[in-house]
Amino acid sequence: DMANLTVQERNEGVVFVAKVVPGSSGATRICGLLGGMLKVKVSAAPEKGKANECLLEFLAGLLGVKKNALGIVSGQTHPVKHVHVSGMSAETLLKKLNLTEPDPRE
Repeated sequence: DMANLTVQERNEGVVFVAKVVPGSSGATRICGLLGGMLKVKVSAAPEKGKANECLLEFLAGLLGVKKNALGIVSGQTHPVKHVHVSGMSAETLLKKLNLTEPDPRE
């Protein structure tokens, strides 16, 4: 079941866990869920926070929020990152990420 991303409502927003796979060829994209984490392939190399920037820009576009509404709570230098989105409910997050059904293209 795709709809089992672990999301916590916290600090006027939500926190979820993203597992970043850096330096993938092609565009940054979600490639599914892994044990309650959102697995995201990012096109940026994992250096000097580039993967983090890439992840936040991608998520901001996907969620339709400003980039400053997003923050990495922990895991800045680790592939597994806790991402906070302010002003969003868990339900909205899951809808925007379209995790209610699997993506047939994957």
